[in-house]
Amino acid sequence: MVLIEKTRKFVADVLADEPSSHEMSHIERVESSCMVIQSEEGGDIQVIRLAALLHDVGVVKEHREGGDHAVHSAEMAYDLLMKEGVESSVIDHVVSCIRTHRFSRGHKAGSLEGQILQDADRIDALGAIGIFRAVMSMGALRSLKHSSGIEKSSSRNAYAADPLDGFAEYMEMKPFKIMGGLNTTTAKRIAADRLRIMHQYLDALEVETSNK
Repeated sequence: MVLIEKTRKFVADVLADEPSSHEMSHIERVESSCMVIQSEEGGDIQVIRLAALLHDVGVVKEHREGGDHAVHSAEMAYDLLMKEGVESSVIDHVVSCIRTHRFSRGHKAGSLEGQILQDADRIDALGAIGIFRAVMSMGALRSLKHSSGIEKSSSRNAYAADPLDGFAEYMEMKPFKIMGGLNTTTAKRIAADRLRIMHQYLDALEVETSNK
């Protein structure tokens, strides 16, 4: 437990001023979802929790320097866990889970623990929280472009002239494709419930923005 809490504090400190949807509350929701999935699917709890806590810690470096935050996060996880004296086999497993977690990269996780992290991260983009995160992220990315000129090539929809068009494009590009990429039965059950909420929201949004 000491290692988990040290890791949590490290991540919270790094992400303290993170303006996008990869802030500490996202990290802790992913950790919680990982535990729900693990309770039904199995897997090494320590590896899963460490990977969940560290999977997005490199997002600040991505904003600052570009690149892939999964790669940055894996490198930072390796450095932290080495410093804490964690077994090399555990470190390698955690790093592997983090490197393969991103939906947009289309990686196939090589272990159950990696699959659980992928699933937990992806279902956090669904449901009411998924809608909130999408809008929050679009705002943060548009602000980042305005202040620094940096654009994320994997989030082109965020820069649409009409934000509603960008949001609709995002929904088709990610949330509605997530179910087909989930690994575990538990995550698929949770995702089905959350997708119903998203469809209801989009139906209401279409009515409210219709020019008819």
